Amino acid sequence: MIRIGANPICWSNDDMVEIGGDISLEQCLSEARDIGIEGMEKGNKFPKTAPALKAKLAEYGLVFVSGWYSTFLLERDGDAEFAAGLDELKLRRDAGAEVLVTCECTRTVHGTKSAPLSTRPVMTDAEWATFLPRMTRFAELCRDFGLEVVYHHHMGTVVQTEAEVDRLMAGTGPAVKLLLDTGHITWAGGDPVRMAKTYAGRIGHVHAKDVRRDVAAQATAEDWSFLDSVLAGVYTVPGDGCIDFASVFKALPDYSGWVVIEAEQDPEKANPKRYVTMGYANLKRFLAEAGLA
Repeated sequence: MIRIGANPICWSNDDMVEIGGDISLEQCLSEARDIGIEGMEKGNKFPKTAPALKAKLAEYGLVFVSGWYSTFLLERDGDAEFAAGLDELKLRRDAGAEVLVTCECTRTVHGTKSAPLSTRPVMTDAEWATFLPRMTRFAELCRDFGLEVVYHHHMGTVVQTEAEVDRLMAGTGPAVKLLLDTGHITWAGGDPVRMAKTYAGRIGHVHAKDVRRDVAAQATAEDWSFLDSVLAGVYTVPGDGCIDFASVFKALPDYSGWVVIEAEQDPEKANPKRYVTMGYANLKRFLAEAGLA
């Protein structure tokens, strides 16, 4: 079964809290409900305890989907990572999440507005040899705890390109699932359709965002930071950019889970309700074209 969710980053940014800072949580949740969204990922304005989080979402007929978790497995092993994150993992599990959106954030530049994407970290062979078994161990511990790790490849981090995703998938055990983010892999020069076909059996979560190809090309040519690129409109909702979503979903005939609209934009330029409404309608159409309900 496919369920369509949203990330509050469509309304208010987490890396630059001033972007959409004036938009209340209540506006975000009421608009998401009215659009037809079934569940929400976590944002900085959400309640900080599992009971309060579940209750707040329930006021709007929504459920909790998941929440981003930054790992630092190049700095500590899987057991230490799990111990360090236990409170955060418990909050997500107890609020109703089944997956843990995970991204290795050692030396990441995606949250630093002054750091060009060309300065992002790239792992050495020795670091890969350290990272991969630690990620597997962390995922196994999370699985036993009740959360399935879905790895979020992301611009500005150590797993950004298609080749890096391939290396991650080849070098980790079955407890590590993949979060397919259509926008990040496209901007990184990869092919989301090929990714979907290759990893269909390990994709446990989907972030649906589109890419404005002209903005992405300019961002690369002029070596912008991730956040400057977001503010310029590199991302948009499904159907408003260059990605062939119907083909992506056709490559996932057996997928069951969340498809989350996660298209960070400047709400001053892209009204969140109007854009998420458009993205939701487009997603429904693309899923229908692919034969997914």
